[in-house]
Amino acid sequence: MPIYIYKHPEQEEYKEVLQGMNDKHVYFGSEGLEWKRVFTIPNTSIDSQIDPHNQKEFVEKTGGKKGTFGDMMDYSQEMSERRAEKNGGVDPVKEKYYKDYAAERGGAKHFDQMRDNLKKNKNVDIDFSK
Repeated sequence: MPIYIYKHPEQEEYKEVLQGMNDKHVYFGSEGLEWKRVFTIPNTSIDSQIDPHNQKEFVEKTGGKKGTFGDMMDYSQEMSERRAEKNGGVDPVKEKYYKDYAAERGGAKHFDQMRDNLKKNKNVDIDFSK
């Protein structure tokens, strides 16, 4: 049975109540007051087991998802970190991208690569947002 959360109408007091999905979702406290139901966002984890080395699987799992460009960039960053964990701190996909980027631009390094190298070599935190 699902747990529903109710808030006391006058105080900052909450109560979790087990109710069936088809029950009327109303709760009366000991004083006879009707408490207000609190609606929460469900916590779920979908597609948390994507192989970070499989580009095809990433495209298949994320192709139909709704969300913003930023959400997809965050998810891509998470996959990069998982690849790096398995390869001694180096993401081979990111390194290949940096290598291809430099080859197409006469040896110029990507901005993110320069930032990563500065952080790694000098152990400093640089704020590039200003």
